Amino acid sequence: MAKEVSSLVNMYRITGDDWDTWPDVASHFDIARDMAAANLIGSKGLQGKSWPDLDMLPFGWLTDPGSNEGPHRHSNLTQTEQKTQMTLWSMAKSPIMYGGDMRRISTHTLALITNPTLLEINSFSTYNKEFPYITDSQSSRRESEQCTGTLRAHVLALRNCKDRKSQGWSRKHLEDQICWKGNTTKQQQKAPFCFNRHQKMWSESQFDGKLHLLEMKTTESCLTAAHNRKLSSAEVGKGSFSECRWEACQMWELKRNGTLVSNYSGLCASFDSVKATPVGSRSWIASGRQGEIYVAFFNLKEALSEISTTTSDIAKALPERNLSHTLICSGRELWTGKNIGPGKVLSMAIRAHGSALFILNCK
Repeated sequence: MAKEVSSLVNMYRITGDDWDTWPDVASHFDIARDMAAANLIGSKGLQGKSWPDLDMLPFGWLTDPGSNEGPHRHSNLTQTEQKTQMTLWSMAKSPIMYGGDMRRISTHTLALITNPTLLEINSFSTYNKEFPYITDSQSSRRESEQCTGTLRAHVLALRNCKDRKSQGWSRKHLEDQICWKGNTTKQQQKAPFCFNRHQKMWSESQFDGKLHLLEMKTTESCLTAAHNRKLSSAEVGKGSFSECRWEACQMWELKRNGTLVSNYSGLCASFDSVKATPVGSRSWIASGRQGEIYVAFFNLKEALSEISTTTSDIAKALPERNLSHTLICSGRELWTGKNIGPGKVLSMAIRAHGSALFILNCK
């Protein structure tokens, strides 16, 4: 859907609301990666370019989600987590919008959101993408993990109903369930994913013919279409279900062609099989306008981890630069101020939820 929207606007939200919790920050790594892989960062937009928006930065003096009360508390994110979020937003070239109360902004927060290096990356860097060629102190190279073909997850997605991938739903009459079996022979050989069908309430004439779809393990949680990020099967109970209410975002209609249509968005539900990327360590890379190379390491784990890569892998990740595989790099790390190299290995121990951002000159 982002491809259909991007050419019509200059920026567009690609996630749900981002609040000041670590799970909210961590959930943005996959969608940012996907936008870069689809070449949607800085793609053609309305009278210029368009930019996927990861939402505002929940720093400083905030209110609470859904509250009618004004700002009354500090952000729950640590300074380390705020640096990680700002680094990802900059490397992914997301619009930078401050979500706190400007009247009470702290010196630390102001310095973070106006950091010249981060704003330079956000405004002028190119070839921004996730960088897969890393190792950390607790796992082997992520590239080899991703290529095994065994790390797969099924995610619930919303897509255009004209897409044949949305045609795979049917009703099991005996159990009164709505089930997904897919639209290919390979998919249909697997056990279907089912929802319990809620009894209609005919007094709600606005929703005649529409269905509530209940989580299998409960009779109180219903499938909700108000989410705009893909949710894995393991996350279904956390994100795609909420307390049942007679609202459009929870109403679905099963069509004869096997599509399950949301009354809220007009989009159709499906299950996709995707690579289940390890979430422990992540990295991004970009090229600067003066020839520098930016490499960011992210430790999403709950403990200190040393993340490493090599200059030959940096060259591999930036084929647009025609870099030599015997590359030698030197530079500095932004958050520690530590000088780097010259050398062929890039490595740093990073605290839990932390990041490192290297500004490198390579030859």
